[in-house]
Amino acid sequence: MYSIGIDIGTTSICAALMDSTTGKIICTATHNNDSFIGTPNVWEKIQDVAIIEEKVFEVINHLFINKPEGEVDSLGISNQMHGIMYYDADGNAVSPLYIWQDERGNLPYKDGKTYAQHLGSFAGYGLVTDFYNRENSLVPENAVGVCTIGDYIAMKLTGAKKALMHITNAASFGCFDIVENKFTLDNGMLPEVTSDFRTVGEWNGIKVSVAVGDNQASFIGSVGINAPLLNVGTGSQISYLNSEPVKGEGIESRPYDGKRYLIVGAALCGGRAFSMLERFFASVVEMAMGEKPQSLYKQIDKMLEEKTQTDLVADSRFCGTRSDPTIRGGFSNMSQDNFTAGDMAVAMLYAIANELYSMYAGGKTEQIVCSGNGIRKNLALQKVVSEIFSAEIKIPRYEEEAAYGAALTSLVAVGKAENIDEAQKLIIYR
Repeated sequence: MYSIGIDIGTTSICAALMDSTTGKIICTATHNNDSFIGTPNVWEKIQDVAIIEEKVFEVINHLFINKPEGEVDSLGISNQMHGIMYYDADGNAVSPLYIWQDERGNLPYKDGKTYAQHLGSFAGYGLVTDFYNRENSLVPENAVGVCTIGDYIAMKLTGAKKALMHITNAASFGCFDIVENKFTLDNGMLPEVTSDFRTVGEWNGIKVSVAVGDNQASFIGSVGINAPLLNVGTGSQISYLNSEPVKGEGIESRPYDGKRYLIVGAALCGGRAFSMLERFFASVVEMAMGEKPQSLYKQIDKMLEEKTQTDLVADSRFCGTRSDPTIRGGFSNMSQDNFTAGDMAVAMLYAIANELYSMYAGGKTEQIVCSGNGIRKNLALQKVVSEIFSAEIKIPRYEEEAAYGAALTSLVAVGKAENIDEAQKLIIYR
C-alpha cells in the first residue's frame, strides 16, 4: 500500500509516493510554483490559484505514471502557511492567493497603527490580509468562504464546496486562540476547524486528509527523535514540541496535534540572506567580467572549505522581523583585514544560525534535526549550527520533508497509525 504527500510551497510544488509500511519514498515529482501575478504594488504578493491547482494535478499524475504495482489508499496535503484566498458557493476560487509575503498589513491604518497592529497580529497572516481587503472593498462580491491553498486543493480533489481547516492552518491566519482552538473574530466566511488528522473526502477512491501547515508538516516529516528542528529555506525556523504554549520575544506557539504545541522561532530571511550575498558577489563578477554568472554557490562552498572563522559581524535580518518589520540587516566590525568575500560569507552563516539560536528556549539538546535546502546543501552552515547549538546534526534521508509529513498525517487519518508519533517511526536519517 502507498500514501501520497503533496506540499504546496511558495516557490515549488512537490508530490511524494511513500510506501506506507516501510516509509520509503518510491518516487517524487516537483514543479516550480511560477504562479506569481505581477502587480504595481510593491507590498503585494499574490499567486494564481488556477495555475497552482493545475500543477498539483500534474505532479499527482506523474506519481501514478511512475508508480509500481499496489494501491494508493491515502493522500495528505501540506501548504504554505498564513496565505488566504476566497471561494464562492460552488467551491471555486474567486481571488488570487494572498501569500505570507504580502505586506499590505504593514500599511498605515489609523490612530498611528498599521492594519496588522490594529488586529494585534502580523502582516502576511490571513485575517490581517482579509481585514485590509474588507476595509478597502477588495473582497469579491460572490465570495462565501476563506481558506488556505491546501484547504482549497482538498476541496477540488474531493468535490467539497466548503473548506475544513486543520488547527495548524487556522492558527496561521492569526486572531486564533490556540488553547480553545477557535478564531477570536468572525468575518462571516471562516471554515470549520478541526484538531484531528482526519479525512475530508475521497478522490478516485483514495481518502484525502485535511491539509496541514507546512511548518508542522515539515516537523512531522523530519523529527522522529527527541530533538528540535532547524529549517532553512527562503525563510528559516527553529521548532520544538512542548506541552504548553511558550511566550517570548520572537517566539510563537502553534497548534500541533490538539495535545501539544509547536514552539517556533521564525526568521524572515534565513536562506534568502545567503542568496542575497550570492547575488551581490554575482554583481561584482558581472562588473568585472561584463557578463553575469549563472550561479556562484559552488565557488562559495569551495571558499568556505578553507575560510571558517571571522571577526566580521553580520546581521541577516534584511527583511526585518515579525514584531519589527523596520529592522534591517548589515555588516559591522569591518576592518581592512576582514572586508573580504570569505569573511562576509562566514559572517552571514553565523548570523543566520545565531538568529535562530536566540529564539530557541527548549534547553540543552544533544541532537538537532536540520531540513530545507538552505542547510541540506550547505555543509559550512551545518558545521556552524552544530558549533552554536553544541549538538549533533541529523538530516532526514528524504528532502521532501513537508510532503513526507503530509503523507504521514494521512496514515493517522485513515487509521494506519494510532497517532502522529507512531507514524513518525517511519522516518529514516541519512
